[in-house]
Amino acid sequence: MALPISLEKARAYLEKLCIELPSRRVGSAGNRAATDFFAARVASFGFQIETPMFECIDWLCEGIRLSANGAAFDAFASPYSLGCRVSAPLVVISTVEELESAELGDKVVLLRGEIAKEQLMPKNFTFYNPDEHKRIIALLETTQPRAIIAATSRNPDLAGAQYPFPLIEDGDFDIPSVFMTEDEGARLARYAGKIISLESRATRIPSSGCNVIARKGAWQDRRIVLFAHIDAHIGAPGASDNASGIVALLLLAELLADYRGELGIEIVAMNGEDYYAAAGENQYVSRNAGKFDEIVLGINLDGIGYHKGKVAYSLYDCPSEIARAVRDTFSAHSDLIEGAPWYQGDHGLFLMNQVSALALTSEQLAELMSEITHTPKDRPEIVNANKLADVAIALRDLLSHLEKRVGGD
Repeated sequence: MALPISLEKARAYLEKLCIELPSRRVGSAGNRAATDFFAARVASFGFQIETPMFECIDWLCEGIRLSANGAAFDAFASPYSLGCRVSAPLVVISTVEELESAELGDKVVLLRGEIAKEQLMPKNFTFYNPDEHKRIIALLETTQPRAIIAATSRNPDLAGAQYPFPLIEDGDFDIPSVFMTEDEGARLARYAGKIISLESRATRIPSSGCNVIARKGAWQDRRIVLFAHIDAHIGAPGASDNASGIVALLLLAELLADYRGELGIEIVAMNGEDYYAAAGENQYVSRNAGKFDEIVLGINLDGIGYHKGKVAYSLYDCPSEIARAVRDTFSAHSDLIEGAPWYQGDHGLFLMNQVSALALTSEQLAELMSEITHTPKDRPEIVNANKLADVAIALRDLLSHLEKRVGGD
């Protein structure tokens, strides 16, 4: 049977988002081009479009130089950090207790070991912010070192496959910071008490971005909402994370070109899942305050097209009728299986607002996170367009099923 979707079009969408555009980081020209492209394509299928804007910052780094007593070290600017030019004594800190007793004014601090084991949540990140992270940030802001160097290892759960990962990725934190591997950190630690020189040519650039919200259906006060985040992490093409989800939504929008049902359909290109301030998510939550009870089901697509394994779906707090509709519909699609729950995606916005949710990602999510996510490896070659087409068709079938079952309640 011929697919009602052009696989060549799916591949062209991936190429457009990941190769033709220079970057989809929030605030960049590539990000604005991506949201413009998505809005124009979905509008061409008869959807009403809204593009609410938010303020953000873009960021650029033109290089790092770090040296001690003539020895050079490899380091990377922490995304969204301020730049600096510093020559000062080095202090090495490995635990929070050491940080509490340290005098860091007019010094550069190297954080390594236990204190640098996991990426610190941005200070104003509202969705998840452990007390230990807030304590470390508060101590750094109180002691005011002239710059921070972090030696980090691997932490796929919070930093994807990046190695080393930036300990601090926060445009609201104003102490300049850079990061390096554990091995470089061990080399640098030998210079504790010595003068080191650090120059980071990093710049914050005031900018703006937007979500794209597309609607169809007579009853917007009783609707299904589908998310995929359109931004990509700095330095990553973002094919699986998350051009794959955006492409599936574009294919779905075309399949719904003739939709005239009563149940509202809302397709959202969410902007900012990989941005320290989660600007798009915060905007969406704010604009829907008091209206989340209108959402029958929230669906999030993230990482769905990985060429290994199948697409895995998971259900969250779904009434039995909706859960049955999902399982009955998806059982007809060979690329979809029910998988384990995961909570790192935008479907968390539905859950925290007591909305039933459905999330789709890769069966091989752990491999993606540990080897590919947030790195230059996340290119279109690792995405299978057939899976994106199958997801779009499955979602079209599910929406039709739900229209008949719950649309008239």
